[in-house]
Amino acid sequence: MNKYNLLLLSIIGLMFTSCIPTNELIYLQNNNQKKENQSVEQIVNKPYRIQTNDILSISIKAIDPKLVEIFNVTATGSTSGSSEQAIYFNGYVVDDHGNIRFPILGEINVLGKTTEEIREEVEGRLLDQYFKEEAGIFVSVKLSGFRYTINGEVGSTGTKVIFQDKVNILEAIANAGDIEVTGNRKDVIVMRRFPQGNETYHIDLTSSEAIHSPVYYLQPNDYIYVKPLKQKTWGTGRTGVESISTIITLLSLATTTYLLLKR
Repeated sequence: MNKYNLLLLSIIGLMFTSCIPTNELIYLQNNNQKKENQSVEQIVNKPYRIQTNDILSISIKAIDPKLVEIFNVTATGSTSGSSEQAIYFNGYVVDDHGNIRFPILGEINVLGKTTEEIREEVEGRLLDQYFKEEAGIFVSVKLSGFRYTINGEVGSTGTKVIFQDKVNILEAIANAGDIEVTGNRKDVIVMRRFPQGNETYHIDLTSSEAIHSPVYYLQPNDYIYVKPLKQKTWGTGRTGVESISTIITLLSLATTTYLLLKR
């Protein structure tokens, strides 16, 4: 009888250790048990500064569209559109020297500048050299999609593109199909590229303090890696039901093997 009790306790213990607790699956948990409304804190998000291999989308408008046709090369050709292929061929790629080649104006150095600073420079040079104020020149400069790469325990890995200016890490993960049950939300790794090299950050997405992390708001070309939990390595199941099923299967296999050997 003691053997049966020991076996039962072992099964129960294995079931609980192999199951994934709920507190490891919920995002932005508030450790403070108080339910009162809290004051909203402003999150400071520094503007992104252009790096090599970024792709810019620059459009120029005027009262008379014919005056600026030559500048808007992205609006012509059979590949125009919002696809990634069209973005690559029609956008302005920042070369290794931090320059883009722009019609008429030639090379423009954009390395380390914000899109607003580039807009002001392009608009200023056009007005100084080619147009008067009466032409109504309007310049728009944007990144050609917010590009990042995500790997690990998520629904869909690979390089993703989101067409908006700012993206936080939860939006990026949701765009990749969310983190799997077996993914470690408490230690998500973000690698960020800087001119001086790459830096690695760790962020706990189960804590409400994650919004204060320097990588809560992503930057273009960030790399996200979601590690697996130990439960995946054990292979005993993600939930209690799966764990029990696995244990029953193993016990049945062991019993069958024992009976066959006994014969």
